[in-house]
Amino acid sequence: MSETTVTPPDAPGDLARRGAAGRASDRIFNGLTLGAGILIFVVLALVTLYLILQSIPAMTAAPDQISTKTSFWTYVAPLVVGTLIASLIALLVSTPVAVGVALFISHYAPARISKGVGYVIDLLAAIPSVVFGAWGFTVFGPGLVPAYRWLNENLGFIPIFGTPSTTGRTLLTASLVLAVMILPIITSQCREIFIQTPALHQEAALALGATKWDMIRASVFPFARNGIVSAIMLGLGRALGETMAVTLVLSRGALTPNLIGVGNNTIPAEIALNFPEAFGMRQSELIAAGLVLFIITFLVNMIARWIVGRYSEFSGAN
Repeated sequence: MSETTVTPPDAPGDLARRGAAGRASDRIFNGLTLGAGILIFVVLALVTLYLILQSIPAMTAAPDQISTKTSFWTYVAPLVVGTLIASLIALLVSTPVAVGVALFISHYAPARISKGVGYVIDLLAAIPSVVFGAWGFTVFGPGLVPAYRWLNENLGFIPIFGTPSTTGRTLLTASLVLAVMILPIITSQCREIFIQTPALHQEAALALGATKWDMIRASVFPFARNGIVSAIMLGLGRALGETMAVTLVLSRGALTPNLIGVGNNTIPAEIALNFPEAFGMRQSELIAAGLVLFIITFLVNMIARWIVGRYSEFSGAN
């Protein structure tokens, strides 16, 4: 007969030691996570303090001390407008495409195709921005010159379609390059949230006779609303802070309503081009411009959090 080995129960002392070790590890882990959270706030506070202290000389300087011989706010205002225009155009172009691609991957494409498209989207997000800039400078911009000429010939009465650039290095080109850059970011986020839509909600809508598009509008979009807003704001943040791609593509100049001609500039491009050789008041000007961009990005994130919080009571899942 085979002998059966019976494991004796743990002694009370062993259980106590294990409980004490578990509590100690929990305290260590809680301390590490708390320290990481505090470190983030400390770094953010130090960066903010540095930007403010370095920006004060430029913000309070007399106009004759500023490189443009104007006040700092007159100098930075065109840069802010150019940055916002480029980012908003990129967002308007990329958002519908990104949401459509995400829906195709999550609800329409067969499994084999959706995996391949998803892999390509993720790979597109990993391409360095300088590669996008080089592509926009050498291929995309010159390729848009005939289109810009056509827009000027047929819609030239609209200020944004004024005299076209002969090189294609325009604010509209930079905006379209930004749209390509933020497209995979928005697509990836939307795809993940679309996939998480409860299957019971989708099946219930289809069982009631809804078409696939009706089901998406009634079940997927309400559930994914907060995620879509977060994805859009994440893409907007990337577009606002993009430096190298815009620097390589944009032919900088004075602020103008003409989007297909020479002119306009953005804060990141201005800083990237001039900061290495800047010193004294000029360096303070660029840091102050960076502070303005920091504030804009912070406000965008606050607005996004407000939108998400406003609609968080109903997500389609409750």
